[in-house]
Amino acid sequence: MSMEPIRSDLRNIMSEILRAQPPEEAVVLAWPLVCGSEVAARSRALSFADGILAVEVQDANWRSQLISFAPRYVAVFAELMGPLVKRVRFQVAGTRGDCQNL
Repeated sequence: MSMEPIRSDLRNIMSEILRAQPPEEAVVLAWPLVCGSEVAARSRALSFADGILAVEVQDANWRSQLISFAPRYVAVFAELMGPLVKRVRFQVAGTRGDCQNL
């Protein structure tokens, strides 16, 4: 028995739940689903405004690694919620504004 139909159904249910929320809340809530459990354990979605999701990471090395995945994250957000997220901005915990925009 294939798990693919179950995954598809779960994704559709999650998409409906997220689309029912205000966008600024839904995007932040969806971050762990979009990035996966390993990245979610080492990062935290801070805010979403004007198409940009701000994500806090633990250090500059981790930020550098995640930057290459930003286009993929944007694509997964689009699948789940439509074209709300235009960029993911990673910032190192404890810093202000010196973030990498993608």
